[in-house]
Amino acid sequence: MLKLVVTDLDGTFLNNKGLFDIDLFNQVYDEMQKKDVAFVACTGKQCERVEKLFGEHGKGVWILGDSATRIKKDGEVVKEFTIEHDLAQQAIDEIQRFDPEVTIIACIRDTAYVLSTIKDELFNVVKGSYEKVVKINSFKQIDSDFNKITVFDIKSRSSALRKHVENTLLGQIYIVDSEPKWVDITALHTHKGETVKKLQNMLGVTFEETMSFGDGENDVELMSIAKYSFAVSNACENTKKAASFITKSNEENGVLLTIQKLLDLQ
Repeated sequence: MLKLVVTDLDGTFLNNKGLFDIDLFNQVYDEMQKKDVAFVACTGKQCERVEKLFGEHGKGVWILGDSATRIKKDGEVVKEFTIEHDLAQQAIDEIQRFDPEVTIIACIRDTAYVLSTIKDELFNVVKGSYEKVVKINSFKQIDSDFNKITVFDIKSRSSALRKHVENTLLGQIYIVDSEPKWVDITALHTHKGETVKKLQNMLGVTFEETMSFGDGENDVELMSIAKYSFAVSNACENTKKAASFITKSNEENGVLLTIQKLLDLQ
């Protein structure tokens, strides 16, 4: 019996405009609540950005945000996972050696930090995923541990950047080039799959009772934590290969329609 539904947001649950079908969501989510099925948004987006995205419709939704480094529900932080400060600073140094012009986003709890020299158009890109963004003169001003480091490279060199950082830090961090322009760095063994496993343990939910959805390279692990794992039709090849099933695209409400069908069978 289905008890947990986990979905990535960008490119999976959200359409290409970054929106979702609110009426259909309310209909499906109401049915999920009646059948005691938990809904989880698992995303690189900041938890607070996800809260704003769902608004009044998000009551009871679990958020595994900031690349699954934070677990939040109904405004309360349940758990956080961090990269040790010096290791995070070392990662930033390596990124800047690769190209000092890439956009680095350093995430600490509910705040994303960017350099004050960031261009307006790139700042707007950051604001698309982060609700609270603060400009600072140097990342050396940060004296606490980090939740994650994200890089946006307008030149689409994420694979090369990942390999560059791995030359120094492989085995000390988790790093994934989720899309051609995006790289995420978190603590070792901290990624969507592992954080969902922790939530499954907290809720007493099994692999057989879980459904998952994804599209990007950073969703491959999501395909391994659920018996009913779905890649949307617009997903990358690695996620499709890892998934048990393929469903309709993010532009066709693939996630919500698939959940609806399985609920009808339950």
